[in-house]
Amino acid sequence: MDTLLKETVNATVNSRYPGMAPEGRRQLEEILIRREVEKGELLLKEGQVSHNIVLVGKGMLRQFYYKNGKDVTEHFSYEGCIVICIESTLKKEPTHLMIEALEDSVVYLLPYDKLMLLTEISWEINMFYRKILEYSLIVSQIKADSWRFETARERYSQLMEQQPEVIKRAPLSHIASYLLMTPETLSRVRSGIL
Repeated sequence: MDTLLKETVNATVNSRYPGMAPEGRRQLEEILIRREVEKGELLLKEGQVSHNIVLVGKGMLRQFYYKNGKDVTEHFSYEGCIVICIESTLKKEPTHLMIEALEDSVVYLLPYDKLMLLTEISWEINMFYRKILEYSLIVSQIKADSWRFETARERYSQLMEQQPEVIKRAPLSHIASYLLMTPETLSRVRSGIL
């Protein structure tokens, strides 16, 4: 019995749809594929089509892309988080977003096609899927608003408050790009100059 699998399913389901009954959780466990990923390994490369939603069991991942030759971090995920490249997964098109392991990690791949079959026969799985999409939309809107309306210091404070694991575990260069600032600006923010 994979206890990490059960813990991961419970953590991710509880974060999106805590009312899901044990039967729905068991259905998810049955279709998940365990994958061990080494630090620095790309789980999804630019140009590939994403066929899975990723549940993080152990470790830390980031989604990133290249813009004008620079590496830009879009999102961090760690234990209990869900990673989805929405556009690639839903439209079945090649992605610009890549997924990289920042630590040795254990992830569970949720095949999108199998999830869609389950949504047709299980109201609870359908609700879980809907909650994943709703949460992704909300996170995207919050991030866009943060970029538009908050100062560098405010963005860093929000990250410290809402995702302290990122501050503790992610490389500063990736945190800086995620916050849309240079490493120098991040250094000044962290030291209280900005």
